[in-house]
Amino acid sequence: MATNDLKLILRKSAIGSTVKIRQTLIGLGLTRTHKTIVRKDTPEIRGMIAKVRHLVDVEEILC
Repeated sequence: MATNDLKLILRKSAIGSTVKIRQTLIGLGLTRTHKTIVRKDTPEIRGMIAKVRHLVDVEEILC
């Protein structure tokens, strides 16, 4: 069974954001602007992305 991955890119700075949003970005592993990471597509990760969708770009990667 193939699993999907998500490619996340932090496009905007977290400066001026609330503490919860900054903690969510750190939890995802996005610590610097323009950093790119790949995470498994799980409901938990999708929920975190929903909180910071205005700061990140998301692409699906089919494995």
